[in-house]
Amino acid sequence: MSHLDGTALGLAWTLPFAGLLLSIALLPLLAPRFWEHRFGLVAALWAAAFLVPCALRFGAGVTAAEVWHTAALEYLPFIILVFALFVVAGGIRITGDLVGTPGTNTAILGLGSLAASVLGTTGAAMLLVRPLIRANAGRARNAHVFVFFIFLVANIGGSLTPLGDPPLFLGFLRGVDFLWTARALAAPMALALALLLALFYAIDRWHWRLETLPRTGGARRIRIEGLHNGLYLAGIVAAVLVSGLWRPGIAVPVGLGVAVPLQSLLRDAILLGIGLASVRTTAPGIRLENAFTWMPIREVAILFAGIFVTIVPALAILRAGHAGALSGLLALVTRPDGTPIDAAYFWLTGLLSSVLDNAPTYLIFFDLAGGDPATLMGPLARTLTAISAGAVFMGANSYIGNAPNFMVKAICEEAGIRMPSFFGYMLWSACILLPLFGLLTLIFFA
Repeated sequence: MSHLDGTALGLAWTLPFAGLLLSIALLPLLAPRFWEHRFGLVAALWAAAFLVPCALRFGAGVTAAEVWHTAALEYLPFIILVFALFVVAGGIRITGDLVGTPGTNTAILGLGSLAASVLGTTGAAMLLVRPLIRANAGRARNAHVFVFFIFLVANIGGSLTPLGDPPLFLGFLRGVDFLWTARALAAPMALALALLLALFYAIDRWHWRLETLPRTGGARRIRIEGLHNGLYLAGIVAAVLVSGLWRPGIAVPVGLGVAVPLQSLLRDAILLGIGLASVRTTAPGIRLENAFTWMPIREVAILFAGIFVTIVPALAILRAGHAGALSGLLALVTRPDGTPIDAAYFWLTGLLSSVLDNAPTYLIFFDLAGGDPATLMGPLARTLTAISAGAVFMGANSYIGNAPNFMVKAICEEAGIRMPSFFGYMLWSACILLPLFGLLTLIFFA
């Protein structure tokens, strides 16, 4: 298979990706009705803006092989996992008389943050976002609740295991021990969660004082419907875990010179089967009462298809390392004597993960740091910790930093919650998360 040569690409090849990002940011504000009905067309046009010149410059064969490689090994596994978690979590309905008080909201955010390392950020976010929406439905000021939900549950909470977030799972597949992640990231994650939960409680309590809802007390009755979907969630976790532990060394050719590991094909088949089984075995009334629709997963699937295509040249340039057009950025992570600059690894991995897919970005910096898991868990353990924390934590910097971010936004907006715009959300993350990441840098990576 011929690969796209990153050394032959200038930064102009990243313009379709930048254009798609700007479209996601601006069109919902400037032309909301057009965007609502034509976002798929917009994504397709930007994808074509890369594919057509690439085919003319490097040949249709190279272009098709590169896109199919990305689809077979990255996009399809990604969207199949997101689909399974979305469908299964949408079949669990948590009901009761919860009221979104500051204490209740903080407890849900804390619980979801811990669950994210077991169920994955997508699974935990899809399980808890709807109960949180119902609990806060009567509040006039509630968008901040879901901004912090994205910070905590959809991103930082998935730091402790390879099941939590795709970058860590890729590291696991490369040979990083399953429990190493928990040992290395426990302290940074605990500090980040403690500070964010405390700040959230203070902000939510201030907003709560302005609400006119009754301040009722007493025990809250909680009931869970569709509980059999919990078994499906366990099946998803088991399928992902086994695909990392069982490595038969067999790759199945899928065309255009691309071969997919057997364990990955079986995992994806199982995940699709679990998702379809959840649809067939869950009472329709549960999904109806959950306000479940296919629109969020459809929007994520279409937009991320465009993103995965248009980031191909950006990732190829990064893979070219010091011979590529972004060599200046990569030079920032290494001292003249060759030793790594851990703080630079944290910030550069994180900032690129905020706008690129964080899984391949993690792998690029993993390889840049040597790519040997034994060395990275040993003498260079702090470097791998910086790469891992940057990829997972800073996925919260933008709506497109991690798939659950966009899904939470879409579900909230369907429920009538006025979420911040693309840049409005980034203002929240810049004011809250960047100082937090600066503190983490001083404590753990300086």
